[in-house]
Amino acid sequence: MGENYRTLLEVVEAIASHRDLPALFHQLGVVLGRLLPFDSVTLILHQKQSNTMRMHLIESTDGYDPKAFDYKLDEAPAGLVFTTQQTLVVSELWKDPRWPLVRDSIFRPFDMHALFGVPLTTARSRVGVMSFLSRTPGAYDSGVDHEFMLKVARQVALAVENAQAFECIEVLKTQLERENVYLQEEIRTSYDFEEIVGGSPALGKVLSDVKVVAPTDSTVLIRGETGTGKELIARAIHDMSPRKARALVKLNCSAIPTGLLESELFGHEKGAFTGAIAQKLGRFEVANEGTLFLDEIGDIPLELQPKLLRVLQEQEFERLGGTRTIKVKVRVVAATNRDLGVMVRENRFRDDLFYRLNVFPIALPPLRDRSGDIVPLAMHFAQKFARRMGRNIESIPSDTLTRLARYPWPGNVRELENFIERAVILSPGPALAAPLAELDARVAAAGPPPATTTGPRAIVPLADAERELIVTALRETGWRVGGPTGAAARLGMNRTTLQSRMKKFGIERPR
Repeated sequence: MGENYRTLLEVVEAIASHRDLPALFHQLGVVLGRLLPFDSVTLILHQKQSNTMRMHLIESTDGYDPKAFDYKLDEAPAGLVFTTQQTLVVSELWKDPRWPLVRDSIFRPFDMHALFGVPLTTARSRVGVMSFLSRTPGAYDSGVDHEFMLKVARQVALAVENAQAFECIEVLKTQLERENVYLQEEIRTSYDFEEIVGGSPALGKVLSDVKVVAPTDSTVLIRGETGTGKELIARAIHDMSPRKARALVKLNCSAIPTGLLESELFGHEKGAFTGAIAQKLGRFEVANEGTLFLDEIGDIPLELQPKLLRVLQEQEFERLGGTRTIKVKVRVVAATNRDLGVMVRENRFRDDLFYRLNVFPIALPPLRDRSGDIVPLAMHFAQKFARRMGRNIESIPSDTLTRLARYPWPGNVRELENFIERAVILSPGPALAAPLAELDARVAAAGPPPATTTGPRAIVPLADAERELIVTALRETGWRVGGPTGAAARLGMNRTTLQSRMKKFGIERPR
C-alpha cells in the first residue's frame, strides 16, 4: 500500500508541474506504468457540445497509435464507464459484441484483448475516462485495487480539468491580444466619421433599415457607389448589434492580391507556401463573436467563392495548408459598388453565394439623389477639419453653399469631404475659402453657370445658415418636430436637440 501512495504522490506532483495536456500525458504515462501493466493507456475525454468521446494517447508499447476520432457514448467501453461512473473490466474484447466499431477498428488491428476503465470525475464535472489496454486476455481480472485507482483517477481528472481551463484562458487571451492589435491598427487607418449627417428621406430609409437588421445576426449586403459611406453604415450596424462589445474587422477584397486573399480571410499554417514562416490567423478568426465587414465583395475571385460560401453557411473553415476545422461565430456585412446580379448572369459571381449574401440588402443613394444633405454635410466637415487643424471657420459664403449644392459630386460624400478639407487648408481667415474653380467646369457642363455679383461676396454666418436650414425643414414638414417624418429626423438630430436649437434661435411656429 505504501508503494501505491508514493505513486499517487507522483501523480499529484505531475499535476502541479504541468499545465499543458501533452506534457501532462507524457509524465502520467511514466507514473501509471507502476500501478498497472499495460500495452496502452489512454484518456478518452468527453466533448460537451457534441456529447461524444475523443481519445488521447498517453503511453503505449510496440507502436500502438490509432488515429483519434470521435465516437458516440454507446460505441465504445469508455462510453459505458462515463455513463455509469463505475470502473469496468473486460477480459476479452474480441468476444464482446457490445462495441463492434472500436473492436474492428482498434482492438483487433492492434491485438488488444483486456481492458480496465475508470471514470475521470471532479467535484464540478465529468471529464472523461482513463482506459488501460493489454494484449493479454484477462489481464485485469484480479489484482486491481479499484478503490485506489478511483483515487488516482480523481487526481488525473483534476489535472485534465485544470489544463483544459488553462487552454481556454490562453485562447481567450490570444483572442483579446489579436483584437487589440487589430483595433490599434484601425485607430491609425480607419476612415473617420464622427456621425451620420443628413435628414433626406433617402438617407432616412437607409437608417430605418439599419435599425431593423442590426439586432439580428443576418448577413447584410450594402450596395452603393464609391464614396457613399458603405463602411459607415456597416459600423452603424455593428454598433447597434449585440456584438458591439467585440471587434468590427474590415477587409477590402479589392486591395489584396488574389494570391494572398485566401490567407487574409482564413489564415495559413507555417510552411503552407513559400514565405509562410509562421502561422497566421485570418480575418474570420480575428472577428470571432464579432462582425466582419467585407468591402468590395464583388472582387472575390471565383475559385475562392466556394470556401467563402461554406464559412457563411457552416461557420467553419480550414486555414491554408491546415487540416483542422475551425469553427467561428461571425456576423458578415458585405459591400459592393458592382451589380452582383449582372455578374451572376455573366458567370463572374456564384449565384448561391449571391443569394447567401443578399439576405438583407441595403441600397445607399448617391449624394446627387440626396442634395438636401450637401449643405449640412459641408458645414459638418468644415467644423470637423477646423477643429482638427486648429482653425477658426465661422462662416461659409452663400455662393459657395449654392455651388456645392448644384455640383453633382460623382465621388459622393468622400469627394465632398476631401474638397472641404482642402478648403479649410486654403482658408486664411474665418470664412471658408473653397477652391470653386475646380467645380466650375463641371457645373458649366451641366447647365448655365451661377450668376456672379460685383463687389464682395455675401457672407452667411454659420449660425444664420443653421437657422435657415431649421426653418426650411420645419416649413417642409408642416412644423412637425418629432416623429419619423418630422423636422428632427430630416435634419438628422434628436427631437430635444432640435427644440433646444429652436429656442436658441428664437424660432416659433407662426400663428
